[in-house]
Amino acid sequence: MPKDATAPPGRPMRADARRNAEKIVTAAGALIAEHGADVSLEEVARRAGVGSATLHRRFPSRQALLEAVFKDRVAALCAHADDLLAAPDPGQALSTWLHAVGAHAVTNRGLGASLMRDGDPALGETCHDMITTAGDALLARAQAADAVRAGITIAPLLKLVGAIALATERDTDGPAEAGLLLSIAMDGVRAH
Repeated sequence: MPKDATAPPGRPMRADARRNAEKIVTAAGALIAEHGADVSLEEVARRAGVGSATLHRRFPSRQALLEAVFKDRVAALCAHADDLLAAPDPGQALSTWLHAVGAHAVTNRGLGASLMRDGDPALGETCHDMITTAGDALLARAQAADAVRAGITIAPLLKLVGAIALATERDTDGPAEAGLLLSIAMDGVRAH
């Protein structure tokens, strides 16, 4: 949870305010995964166990809340990539992370599109750069171990994952379907 999302400039959030903000972001993330980015803010407040006024004090607009959810998810994906850099099998580490990126994209259910339409373009660029950097490190390690063909770059791999996620996000079991399709695609990426 980014501390600057809801704290006045120059002042850290109180512990209870930080907990409430975290509960709101967690609840919003779960509801977005269930119902899409147009989820009711009142339902988010109910699920988080906070009042509507608390939600609006922490996140003055729907856009601010959606951005916080997205930033939180991207930060988690990048932390996961960092953890996988120490995995013993670099090819499997890349595959594991790309599956996580696919699951992330499927569970966003319109969040990215909503942010691109109504949000700050810099947020999208920053998050894209973070994901690309995290993926580049895993891909370079997998290529150095001859687990992935030379000449493949992270950009087309991320586009492939995005296309699979888009094709499956409305499926009853979108994450599982995305995982299956990505497994098939990863067979073409591996060094033979």
